[in-house]
Amino acid sequence: MDIRKKYGKKKIMLALVVSTFCLLSGCQGKAEEEVFATVDFEKMSEEDELKAALQTGENKTDSEISKEALPESTSEKQTENDILQETEEIEQQNNKPAPVKVKGIYVSGPVAGIDRMDELIALVDETELNAMVIDIKNDEGRITYKMQSEKVVEIEAGIRYIPDIEALVQKCKEKDIYLIARIVAFKDPYLAEKCPELAVKTKSGQVFKDKSGLAWVNPYEKEVWDYLIEVSREVAKLGFDEIQYDYIRFSTDLKSDELDFGPEAENKSKTDIISEFTRYACESLADMDVYVSADVYGTIIDNKVDQKIVGQDYVEMASYLDYICPMVYPSHYGNGVYGIDIPDAEPYKTVNAAMNAAAKELSVLSKEDRAINRVWIQSFTASWVNGHITYGPEQIREQIRGAYDAGFDEWILWNASVKYQRDSLLTDEEAAEEQEVWKLEKQEAERLAKEEAAKQEAERLAEEAARQEAERLAAEEEATKQAAESQQTPGTEAGTAEGATQADFE
Repeated sequence: MDIRKKYGKKKIMLALVVSTFCLLSGCQGKAEEEVFATVDFEKMSEEDELKAALQTGENKTDSEISKEALPESTSEKQTENDILQETEEIEQQNNKPAPVKVKGIYVSGPVAGIDRMDELIALVDETELNAMVIDIKNDEGRITYKMQSEKVVEIEAGIRYIPDIEALVQKCKEKDIYLIARIVAFKDPYLAEKCPELAVKTKSGQVFKDKSGLAWVNPYEKEVWDYLIEVSREVAKLGFDEIQYDYIRFSTDLKSDELDFGPEAENKSKTDIISEFTRYACESLADMDVYVSADVYGTIIDNKVDQKIVGQDYVEMASYLDYICPMVYPSHYGNGVYGIDIPDAEPYKTVNAAMNAAAKELSVLSKEDRAINRVWIQSFTASWVNGHITYGPEQIREQIRGAYDAGFDEWILWNASVKYQRDSLLTDEEAAEEQEVWKLEKQEAERLAKEEAAKQEAERLAEEAARQEAERLAAEEEATKQAAESQQTPGTEAGTAEGATQADFE
């Protein structure tokens, strides 16, 4: 039984307990499914879940498994102890770092390998920052240090940007810096060149290249998946806390009707295969002490058209990942999106609107079964955008607040040149004070909004009551008028009656 696929990341440990019990008691296969089917784990605490799993397994053994299935020398108590011991060993092996509310910066491979890296480490140490996203497999498909893994060595993908990766990791860890390894997934011109059979191809058999002249590898090729996992596992061994996949998508320059993705693409959509790889990566790294995250286009959060183009299903991917990182750069949104004339000129409104949409989309998943949102923040000026504004400290803080007001407090700054503005960052104490101010201002804004809503509702009710009263009075007036018109003159009726009486007497 594939426990990760069947029960999700929150039940893997419990599934291992049940699987171990069934292995020892000879009830593998269908019995494991039946064991899980008898218990409602969603409503139990972890301790209760473990007890229920063990008890249910025991009941299964008592009722349906012959005594011959267990070694004669093995008692029930010994079996239970064996399971608990194995569970403890698994927990010790799964020694992920404590979760960190990331406030980070991106660092390229070349910068990570020179003296300037010391300045960036100092920047993190002296400010609210606590994390770095370091290029390990970059946009060119090169590994930024001389990684000694089979495929990397075979195709000579390693390049000595970072001369001593172990020393770099140690230096960062001495400053308690949370390390995230950026691994560019399917944008890989180097692998496409070395192994053209893995590249995206046109129907004529030519290697596809995007508008920048770069080749991409085919997400439908499982050999590409295994290469990415090979790199991921190697860097996890170094002490990185998290593996982050970027370009975990198809190129936006693709025209599907002109390309050949292979036979598997006939039955699986782009979103199917990207979601499948996401799950595969999380499962393949489950035994490593790392979290898994992915960068996604901000526009795919609530736009089905964009999801289909690049193959990123926001909710589906979030159901597998530990962290999902939408790139909600205001410069990346078209004019008019979210009702904002020029999104790049409205950093707060754009990020806030996007992340409110993110919260809404992910609300279909329980908190325990969805990735934590971590926002990519624009730390550059998009001079190519018509109507753009210069991005300085104010615009950066506005984006951070936009995410915060939507309920998200993790973020990473992106600047491709790795040039960050010191005055856009605060100390830990200043950041805490800022968030307290934001919190109070948000509460006040919500209070005023509720008052305004209540006032408008009261006015609406008053108008409705006045309208109903006016209609009632008008109806009464009309009824009175109609009653008067339907009656004849009283004197005529009386006279006629009186005349008839007199005639009778005559």
